Amino acid sequence: MLVLGGTAEANALVEALRARWPERRVILSLAGRTRAPHLPEGVAVRIGGFGGADGLAAFLVAEGISLVIDATHPFAAGMARNVQKAAASAGVCRLKLLRPEWQPVEGDRWMAVTCLAEACRALPAGARPFLALGRQHLSPFTRRGDISPLARMIEPPEQPLPEGWTLVLARPSSDSQAEAALMRENGISHLVTRNAGGAASYAKVAAARELGLPVVMIARPPAPEGTVCETVEDVVAAIAAAG
Repeated sequence: MLVLGGTAEANALVEALRARWPERRVILSLAGRTRAPHLPEGVAVRIGGFGGADGLAAFLVAEGISLVIDATHPFAAGMARNVQKAAASAGVCRLKLLRPEWQPVEGDRWMAVTCLAEACRALPAGARPFLALGRQHLSPFTRRGDISPLARMIEPPEQPLPEGWTLVLARPSSDSQAEAALMRENGISHLVTRNAGGAASYAKVAAARELGLPVVMIARPPAPEGTVCETVEDVVAAIAAAG
């Protein structure tokens, strides 16, 4: 089995698969964007790209993979398409692990947008937004000289951020009070985030609600065709049912 990871759910899935089927080989594949990723213990790890759908299909055949599970980020739409094409080409079964998206609750002040460019345009002049987006998704905002963002990311950006920006190198906190304190101390006016779903990074959304801040929420791309599971348990059950 090949698990395409980079998410907390992928690590949990690998551990669940190894516990349920210890005799089966499980490979965890990572894109390699994070220098020190969190990894489950005792699992075979492959780091790096495949060279598109054709390269992935060739890998599946060469390694004798019988099942590929796409547990990449909900916004990794290009990868999801490549997995779908590669699995069909190689004649391999495919599952998608896609955690449920967040839903607004009472007190939320969401502004729904469809892309980064629209999120950037939604910010008023003089805004002090908290960009909880990762270093690969800041380009549209760097072209606006009338805002002063705080950008949080795990590793520093390849290019220096514009003057007036604040950089925080850290993983998202699971404590909404800590996230609220970060926003309050930095005079944040808006939260900009993608609807990644899951509990691991929801604290910032809860913090914005507590502080009454608007949230520019970027919608997910459409889910790929085929079998989609929302939880690790659902994936394990689907594999068991298929025999």
